[in-house]
Amino acid sequence: MASERRAASELQARLRGGQFVVTAEITPPVSTDPAEFLRRALPLKGLATAVNVTDGAGAKVHLSSLAAAHFLAQSGIEPIFQVTCRDRNRLALQGDLLGAASLGIHNILALAGDDPKAGDQPDAKAVYDLDSRGLISLAYGMREKGKLPSGTPIGGKLSFVIGAADVPVDPPAQWNPKGLFAKAQAGADFVQTQFCMDVGVVRRYAARLRDLGFKLPILIGVAPIPSARSARWMREKLFGTIIPDSIIERLEKAADAKAEGRKICVELLRELAEIPGIAGAHVMAPMNFAEIPAAIEESGVLKKKRKAA
Repeated sequence: MASERRAASELQARLRGGQFVVTAEITPPVSTDPAEFLRRALPLKGLATAVNVTDGAGAKVHLSSLAAAHFLAQSGIEPIFQVTCRDRNRLALQGDLLGAASLGIHNILALAGDDPKAGDQPDAKAVYDLDSRGLISLAYGMREKGKLPSGTPIGGKLSFVIGAADVPVDPPAQWNPKGLFAKAQAGADFVQTQFCMDVGVVRRYAARLRDLGFKLPILIGVAPIPSARSARWMREKLFGTIIPDSIIERLEKAADAKAEGRKICVELLRELAEIPGIAGAHVMAPMNFAEIPAAIEESGVLKKKRKAA
């Protein structure tokens, strides 16, 4: 069985071991020089278990996620290769998955991708040959069968740890997260979520999933938000983001909003580590990268055992 295999990555090993896991996310620059990207990422070495590399975030062009993930791996940082369905048909997706495996990249996060109309080249045509569930199923099939969907055998080793994305909600009565369960059924190994800065919502979300029998480890998205203005923008522009008014008020009243944003993130990390059914946190800060390692280190959560589901 896949669950009995030796862990394919440090991320998978720590999730299996019950340690509270912290991942982070870095956006590659619009550059052919990886130096800027690595300056952003290297402070996370030894702190984040793995670092996501975004794939055309905001439907804007950046250094390719596959190349950037390779630079991380070369620098001793375990990458999570984000792959979107927006830009590739199933042939290109299979080629990039093979490419990732050939470069020693094991963790992937399957995403649909932002609509090009939201980006800076709105005339670009989206592909969406597969949806994110289809991409999860594709990667799972390649891993389990050692073959392409066409039946062509895959030479060499291929051991993906497959991530799915979700948007936490404050679950209403009769809530049935069919999409998340479908991703688990398709072969996902872990879940990373959109920003959810409301611990009460996380508790209720995790409890309901636990009651419904959901078993995959979940990492909740949080951020060191640098200002009330940024918090409002995130809540309005980033689909599914949950930031309570109380956090915006704290940022507004703070003498140093950036320091307060880090403090809030530290508090959230510590609280998440105590919630049954939550395996870790995913720290994102697109315009505030330097605060990510500071928040993780200050929180002291890296030695925590997660609460049993």
